[in-house]
Amino acid sequence: MERKQLIREVDEILKTYCEGCFLKSHFRKTRGKKYAHQFCIRQCTVGEKLKKYGDRLS
Repeated sequence: MERKQLIREVDEILKTYCEGCFLKSHFRKTRGKKYAHQFCIRQCTVGEKLKKYGDRLS
C-alpha cells in the first residue's frame, strides 16, 4: 500500500510543479533538452524531492 501512495504523491508533485515550469522551458529553448533535464534533476528543489521518493521506491 505504501508504494501506491508514494507513486500518487510523485504524480501530484509532477502535476503541480513540473508541468508548465518556466525554468525548464527556458533552459530547453536556450541550452537544450539535455541541460534542462539535468538542471531539473540536480539543481531544482522539486527534482531533489523526487529523487528522495525514487530512493524510497527502490
